[in-house]
Amino acid sequence: MNYKLINLDIKGDRRGKLISLEGNQNVPFDIKRVYYIFDTLPDEERGKHAHKNLEQIIIAIDGACQMVLDDGKKQEKVWLNTPEKGLYIGKNMWREMRHFSYGCKLMVLASDHYNPEEYIRDYDEFLKEVNG
Repeated sequence: MNYKLINLDIKGDRRGKLISLEGNQNVPFDIKRVYYIFDTLPDEERGKHAHKNLEQIIIAIDGACQMVLDDGKKQEKVWLNTPEKGLYIGKNMWREMRHFSYGCKLMVLASDHYNPEEYIRDYDEFLKEVNG
């Protein structure tokens, strides 16, 4: 499975905490795009796609959600519920987001700019792509 949880180094003192994200340092790629997902209701699902070449790191800045990750052969579930862990998702991984807590805010770092041709939005097409 082409994913892993990354521990993010926290700097902090009595004033609060800070996590720095740097491309090709604690993020394993150049960061070309950053976006936020917020105001998703708990019974909604998001994602339901894969990327052909794009790499991403997803961080729950606030709240929690469950990530369902699928490589075409097996499926695993990962909870994002702390800003000190980032979920790295490599290419050709189907992802779904569900069970959002109220107020959940996700930040996504991407290795490339938005390109609709990069998406695989149909699960059967995804299976054909990754399983030959």
